[in-house]
Amino acid sequence: MKDELFSPKKKSGTRKNGNLWLAFFPSILCCLVFFSWFFVGSEAIASAATFSEIENRGYLIVAVKDNLRPLGFRDESGNLQGWEIDLAKHLASDLLGKADAVKFQPVSNQDRLPSVFEQKVDLAIARVTATESRSRLVSFSVPYYFDSTVLITKDPSIAQLQDLSGRKIAVLNNSSTIAQVKYFLPHAKLSGVDSYLEARSQMENRAVDAFAADASVLSGWVQEYPQYKLIPTRLSTEPLSIVMPKGLQYVELRRKIDEAINRYTATAWLQKNSQKWKLLY
Repeated sequence: MKDELFSPKKKSGTRKNGNLWLAFFPSILCCLVFFSWFFVGSEAIASAATFSEIENRGYLIVAVKDNLRPLGFRDESGNLQGWEIDLAKHLASDLLGKADAVKFQPVSNQDRLPSVFEQKVDLAIARVTATESRSRLVSFSVPYYFDSTVLITKDPSIAQLQDLSGRKIAVLNNSSTIAQVKYFLPHAKLSGVDSYLEARSQMENRAVDAFAADASVLSGWVQEYPQYKLIPTRLSTEPLSIVMPKGLQYVELRRKIDEAINRYTATAWLQKNSQKWKLLY
């Protein structure tokens, strides 16, 4: 038995297996290094900054809109302007001591939340309505503005909501606005549109008498096209909030943002800035 266990054939097989292991060892080592770098590195890259890290960095990174007057848009020189841009600068001044301690990241509507929960920015101030379903992905500040559904028209005979009873009103397809208009104006005739541009075209062609949409957007419409007017009756109330990352490590950041918004409400800064940009308040 002893001779069989230590026969030359067994020794040769052991050397062969050892050589096979040595042959694959460099490849295995490379794979381990790669996956170690991938998981550790990607986590490091994706880690959003805590407030202390933001302080050390010296500036906020904020996702904003750059095509939505009067909240966030580019002026004739290409500079970002708007109500939410002012809010971001005011926060930077309050939290970091300088109004220009903020870097803006323009985002599309579909990227507003992902930019935060994928940890590409510190905050998003981009006309985001706080909802229960969205709060599963991100955290929301206390509201800085209450948006609402309102109507816009260029018909001089329409001065108040009741004047639209039985009239034709454009609404965005599949929007919550449809139910709100039906509730307040049950005899109105609704015409579905796919965009704000289509709604304007229908009003210009007198196919509809008014258009129902968000006050924050239609306020910019009136500024750009002064022949239109807003009917000030609000059909709904939706809180706009700052989007922040979830997680215990961001508690201080969320607390400071909430405290700041509460101060801006108490000192009427939010109301004054709304008036500056001609938003309904």
